[in-house]
Amino acid sequence: MNTTAHYAQGPSGPAQEQTVLEMQGVSKVIKGKAIVDNLSFKIQKGEIVGLLGPNGAGKTTTIRMMTGLIRMSGGDVLIHGHSIRKEFKQAISQIGAIIENPEFYPHMTGYDNLLQYLRMSDGAGVSRIKEVVELVGLQEAMNKKVRAYSLGMRQRLGIAQALLHSPKLLILDEPTNGLDPAGIREMRDYMRRIAEVEGIAILISSHMLAEIEQICHRAVVIQNGKLVTVTQLTEVPEARSEVALAIRVDKIEAARTVAGALQGVKVTGADEAHSELHVQLPDGAVPELVAALSEAKVGIYRITENRQSLEEDFLKWTGGNRIA
Repeated sequence: MNTTAHYAQGPSGPAQEQTVLEMQGVSKVIKGKAIVDNLSFKIQKGEIVGLLGPNGAGKTTTIRMMTGLIRMSGGDVLIHGHSIRKEFKQAISQIGAIIENPEFYPHMTGYDNLLQYLRMSDGAGVSRIKEVVELVGLQEAMNKKVRAYSLGMRQRLGIAQALLHSPKLLILDEPTNGLDPAGIREMRDYMRRIAEVEGIAILISSHMLAEIEQICHRAVVIQNGKLVTVTQLTEVPEARSEVALAIRVDKIEAARTVAGALQGVKVTGADEAHSELHVQLPDGAVPELVAALSEAKVGIYRITENRQSLEEDFLKWTGGNRIA
């Protein structure tokens, strides 16, 4: 199955296409059971992609294979053109990741924690600390001890740490978990800035579908270790062949008759109590429908476009299995 859907809330797409992550038929078999089965997809430079799936879909196993924490049974993972199998050191050097809650020395300042990590990294200079701190908005907290940091600040410090060696790919597992709405919004803004300013590809595994819908360019949905769909989350007007409308009118039966008589217009239902007609039609046929209703002396009070949310489509793709 290879479905593509389109949503309005996502950010604009990456300006330049350059493959940073390529999953090539990746599989993982444990005790004769396929946990991940022939999984293939790509992520481009500057792109933010969500990895979604019900509980037990294979998301964590997939991320662990990407980062070299466990071996794959088949296939390969390329990071900026380097094979995890054949060029492990070069491939891993291109990844920054937060798989679980980031750990720091609580008695040390944020700056000293980053400096300590920097000393263990190859190639990065002290000036890089200033760059990553600005990317995540922690300038005012660098001289504070980490034990005084909020959860959101620790998450951002973890991202700063993961960016110190200038990776091409940033992998985040539940980056907004436990954050309040303000913290979630801040995290969303910082991830967008990182993708835009650094050109880093970001893969986010999350159970918060509304957040994925708002921040990601695309979503990769897996179930039982297999790819279900790769879904476009940014709005591409020319790709939308049909729209679903709810039209509030003064004469519901007359409106139903008029709409049903037009070629390409499908009446999908009606809300008699609110005098609202539901139709599905080609995007370009909307003016024709409005003109036909007006000619038939049907008063139009409101036209609303009905969009399926990512959650609604997720439940459809996974047969009603909710995300975890």
